[in-house]
Amino acid sequence: MKKKLKILFVCTANACRSQMAEGWARHLKGEVIEPYSAGVCAVGLSGKAVKVMAEAGVDISRQWSKTVDELKDTEFNYVVTLCSHAHRLFPAFRLKTKILHFPFDDPPSLAAYAVTEEEALVHYRRVRDEIRKYVEKLPEVLFEMSG
Repeated sequence: MKKKLKILFVCTANACRSQMAEGWARHLKGEVIEPYSAGVCAVGLSGKAVKVMAEAGVDISRQWSKTVDELKDTEFNYVVTLCSHAHRLFPAFRLKTKILHFPFDDPPSLAAYAVTEEEALVHYRRVRDEIRKYVEKLPEVLFEMSG
């Protein structure tokens, strides 16, 4: 049996993008990827992220927000930063871990001026779908990106 790739998805707060990526990876690529998510800080799982992922048939409600520090003893094959802030602040995990950057827009920032919940969810759905397209290309895209 082939060993699964351990991939850590990182964004600033581990509330939305990294949680979505972890959920999609478990749902779509669970046979080849052991996904994790974390943030530079942990602010809690976004209810809107849970809602839009559920709309797509993926339950992330049991995931929880955690910091990179909480996973420092886990050996990862890849770390994928999903926002520029996390990429700039992310400490070198281990010399043998490949750290790649693949940014996505921040749904909470985009939705900050939404008048209605539905208007806010439009941003979450767009980013959810973009993350799904990225995860669908895993793990091959990681091999290409890391040369």
